[in-house]
Amino acid sequence: MKKSSLHGFTLIELLVALFVFALLAVTAYRGLNAVTQTRAHIDQETRKWQALERFFARLDGETAQALQRPVRTANGAEAPAWAGTVSATGSLEDVQLAFTRNSGFDADGAPLPPQRIGYRLRQNKLELLRWAALDNAPHNVPAVDTVLEGVSEFNVRHLSSRSTWEKQWPPLVPDTFLPRGMEVELVLKSGERLTRFFSLR
Repeated sequence: MKKSSLHGFTLIELLVALFVFALLAVTAYRGLNAVTQTRAHIDQETRKWQALERFFARLDGETAQALQRPVRTANGAEAPAWAGTVSATGSLEDVQLAFTRNSGFDADGAPLPPQRIGYRLRQNKLELLRWAALDNAPHNVPAVDTVLEGVSEFNVRHLSSRSTWEKQWPPLVPDTFLPRGMEVELVLKSGERLTRFFSLR
């Protein structure tokens, strides 16, 4: 009776199999890495646009509550109810946009006192400043919070009662306490340019 012989893999066959397996492993890793990077990029983009949406929604709600209430600064001078400049000079309390707003009501329904807030761009961060009192005492330092990051430009224009756009407010030609509207342009470090218009009255 003839015995059956067992046939194994030759060395060349093993090397070819290992080579094919290595190619499949590299391809699978690259595909998984690409999916992971794409997902991370999508998550980052989603967070960025969600932060922008929150900022514009907050600004819309705040400007809708703007009041015609001038304030006293720390040195005793009067500041207009709505103030806008092209850029902040860099001092602690300097802002590009500042206005007085109605603060609404507390949990018991009692009216809250009006609040003075401001916005400025510093070091690619858009900051919100909130003063504890309308008429500033010498040591009434505002609370500062970062509301957006990765911003390279923060441009504001104000619509006058004559339907002209003003880069500063109050304008050189006297106008009402509050502008009719405001245009905000954000230029992000990633290159996007976003413009929103807010109606004030």
